[in-house]
Amino acid sequence: MMKPLALVLYEQLLPGSQLLNRLQDGGYRVQSTSSPQELVELARAEKPLFILADLRFASNNICDTLRRLKGDDATKHIAIVAFADPADTRSQAGALEAGAAVVAGSDGILDQLEALLDQALHVE
Repeated sequence: MMKPLALVLYEQLLPGSQLLNRLQDGGYRVQSTSSPQELVELARAEKPLFILADLRFASNNICDTLRRLKGDDATKHIAIVAFADPADTRSQAGALEAGAAVVAGSDGILDQLEALLDQALHVE
C-alpha cells in the first residue's frame, strides 16, 4: 500500500527540514518545494493528502498561492496547514481567508503537528 503524500512549502531551513523528517517518521511520503508557483503544479500532478505551507517567504505572498489552490477544481479538496511567526496575525488571518484549514505559529508547529493534521483533515 502506498503511503499518503504530504507536500511541504518552505523557504527557511527551520522548521522546514524538521517537518520533513517528522512527516517521514510519521509514515508519509514527503515532497518539498521552495517555489510557491511550483507548489500549485505539484499539487495538481501529485495529489497530496495535505499541504504544509510556511507563510514566511520574503518575496511572495503565499496567501495568493493558497487562493489558487482552493480555486482550482483539481486541488480545492486538499487540506492546507499554514504556519507563520506567532506575531504575524495579518498573515495568519490571510491564510485562513485564502482557504487554509488551520494556521499555527512556526515556533510550535513541530510540537502540535499531529493535532494540527488531525484537525485539518477532519475539517476537510
